[in-house]
Order: sequence, then structure tokens, then C-alpha cells
Amino acid sequence: MGSFSIWHWLIVLIIVLLIFGTKKLRNLGSDLGGAVKGFKDGIKDAATDDKPVETTHPSQPPPQVTTGQTIEGEIREKTRS
Repeated sequence: MGSFSIWHWLIVLIIVLLIFGTKKLRNLGSDLGGAVKGFKDGIKDAATDDKPVETTHPSQPPPQVTTGQTIEGEIREKTRS
């Protein structure tokens, strides 16, 4: 009892290839590679976003709503998903 020999691993590989086929395994590998690449890019972007942001005061304050002013809008009902 111990680790498997190379022949055991080759038999397992052949069985996996027969069950899934090479095309499915290739697609799975490319999907996994794309996910890892996206994860690395996300980590890199998150590291650059952690830099302190300089706060600047806006040159003009936002417009204030005065009494008697009408604000147009639309009300929508929530839809159940």
C-alpha cells in the first residue's frame, strides 16, 4: 500500500479520456485557465485600487431642491423573480 505506479495512473488517464473525450477535457482546461487568469487580473486590480485616493472638493456644490420645485420621475412596481 502506498503510492500508485505509473501504470495505474496511465490506466486512470485512459479511462478518463474514454469517458469524457479529448474535446470536453480541452474545453475544461481552457475554461479553468481563463478563470485563473481572470482571478489573477482581479487580484492585480484590487491591489492597485487599495492606494489612497486624494479627496478634492468640488468647485460647485450640487444643486439644492427648493420648496415648491417639482421633480419629475417614474414609479415602477417591483417584479417578483
